[in-house]
Amino acid sequence: MVLESTGVYWIAVYEVLEQRGLKVWPVDARQMKYVPGRKSDVQDCQWLQKLMSLGLLRAAFRPDAEVCVVRAVARQRDVLIADQASWVLRMQKALVQMNIQLAEVLTDVMGATGQAIIRAIVAGERDPQALARHRNGRVKASQADIARALTGNWRDEHLFVLRQALAMYDDIARHLVECDAKLQALMAKLGQAKVDIGPPPRAGSKLRAEFEAR
Repeated sequence: MVLESTGVYWIAVYEVLEQRGLKVWPVDARQMKYVPGRKSDVQDCQWLQKLMSLGLLRAAFRPDAEVCVVRAVARQRDVLIADQASWVLRMQKALVQMNIQLAEVLTDVMGATGQAIIRAIVAGERDPQALARHRNGRVKASQADIARALTGNWRDEHLFVLRQALAMYDDIARHLVECDAKLQALMAKLGQAKVDIGPPPRAGSKLRAEFEAR
């Protein structure tokens, strides 16, 4: 049996047929794209059947069901990491709009020092000297430099955006923990040794160029 793999619409049908024990070939629609004269789904199906019977189709790669599960969770993890990075950009934007130049003194805005400062701001702290005391000893910038970078204009609307962006960042972090646990469980089920997934990459200064372009 052959099935045209267009978008994600074919996946539900494919999985049902596979569960019934049928051998299904997903084929790339581009293999039939330039064949003229077929203007309906019915004619498409008939043409697919004919090409398959003549041995002119090549099945697309589809991993085993167990691997598909792992792949789906891994892809979800990638989506969450990208979403989390976008919320970091929103935090950076809100800070810059208040003239808080945290990225100028910290290599990673979402490192230990950056997160401590941002969370203190969200909690209500406004004193630059008090905020700068969250400096980690490994940070190259001095406490005085960090304090100067934290002297800004605390506008309520930007603080609101910062607060919401941080909440979204934390919520995604919780979902990432769930994804990591799920991946470990799936890999164990497949008989694989424990995989060191590592922490998701944080969006710090490496994303500044993208942020500034927005």
